[in-house]
Amino acid sequence: QVQLVESGGGLVQAGGSLRLSCAASGRTFNSYDMAWFRQAPGKEREFVALITTRGGFTSYADSVKGRFTITRDNAKNTVYLQMDSLKFENTAIYYCTATPSVYTTQVTKARAYDYWGQGTQVTVSS
Repeated sequence: QVQLVESGGGLVQAGGSLRLSCAASGRTFNSYDMAWFRQAPGKEREFVALITTRGGFTSYADSVKGRFTITRDNAKNTVYLQMDSLKFENTAIYYCTATPSVYTTQVTKARAYDYWGQGTQVTVSS
């Protein structure tokens, strides 16, 4: 069982930056693949980024490549999402999620993940 708590959301102007954090409970954090999803009003939840257990592999949605960076600190049981050059369309609730192991073909599928945080709101003003 893993409990996830996101933080770091807020209001930022377009072009600005935010860093989201996700703190995980439990002593087996380093055995989980971690990801970020987001959901904008009226839209489905969509994949943003993934990082595998030891950080050896990362994957990003095309829309955030080159602007967002996912990292993890297994000693602190925390995963981060650094978001730079934010755009208005990045406004959404951002969710942290975890699963013991995600298949490569399922990385972008919300149903592939077992544990979810409550989300943190990111609002980008134009």
